[in-house]
Amino acid sequence: MSENRPAVTARAPAKVNLLLQVGPVRDDGFHDLVTVFQAVSLHEDVTVTPAADWGVSVEGAGGTDVSGVPLDGSNLALRAARLLAGRAGVDEPVHLHVRKEVPVAGGMAGGSADAAAALVACDALWGLHTGLDGLAALGAELGSDVPFGLHGRTAVGTGRGEQLVPVLTRGSFHWVFVLDPAGLSTPRVFAECDRRRGPGWTDPGADGRLEAVEAALRGGSAEALAAALSNDLAEAACALAPHLTRTLAAGRDAGALGAVVSGSGPTVALLTDSAAAARDVVAALTPEVGEGRLRTASGPVVGARVLEAVA
Repeated sequence: MSENRPAVTARAPAKVNLLLQVGPVRDDGFHDLVTVFQAVSLHEDVTVTPAADWGVSVEGAGGTDVSGVPLDGSNLALRAARLLAGRAGVDEPVHLHVRKEVPVAGGMAGGSADAAAALVACDALWGLHTGLDGLAALGAELGSDVPFGLHGRTAVGTGRGEQLVPVLTRGSFHWVFVLDPAGLSTPRVFAECDRRRGPGWTDPGADGRLEAVEAALRGGSAEALAAALSNDLAEAACALAPHLTRTLAAGRDAGALGAVVSGSGPTVALLTDSAAAARDVVAALTPEVGEGRLRTASGPVVGARVLEAVA
């Protein structure tokens, strides 16, 4: 199937959670979520090449630390490729080269983006034509954020976050991301959230936060979206990494319209009203946090797609 296409590169975006409402623990150990994802212009590129055996290599782009990325069978991109091969009956091992721009364990779904890009790249390499819905179903078996990495743009996620409905969004939104040299474990943050709530906690249900985010997106208003940003995991993330409270405050002091912990953290997302304002926030924060820990991006952007096929 791949005789004339020895290498395919696909790209998938990072995400930021504009809203993250965390429900109680389910019987399967996961939490029911209501979240609004936005795909942003930090990306993971995955190149797949036919090989004698399965393998993966990783490089960091723009100073991204990749020392914590596994290079064995637990690597999510490699798992995605092997899952697709197994379901499609493909017996063609590939080597995957992952170029990471998204912080590792930073709450921006970099590993899920790797998996999404690997699915798209391998599907193209092997000529499978699986389709977006089929790839998303496979992605949901790998991780809750993988389907969104495939779809991109802006969407409401429910269930574990894998059930997606697109959200009408006007215009672009401009972000500054403050990276953290130490990642946070997603299971640990969820566990801390549960601990802080205690056994008597009851889900308040719909509270208007989702509607506020959707209205801001429909209107294309950065100011309204900044006021609606919300993350139920933020308190737990800040308890585990107390310096995040200072980072959130510093971002607001630097001129950001709004500040929120991205996903389970520790990346902090700062919303601004323009690309120029984002640059101003970076300039104001650089003396405090260092230029290497700051990234600008905009959203929404498209989901995983093939960049190139090299014959």
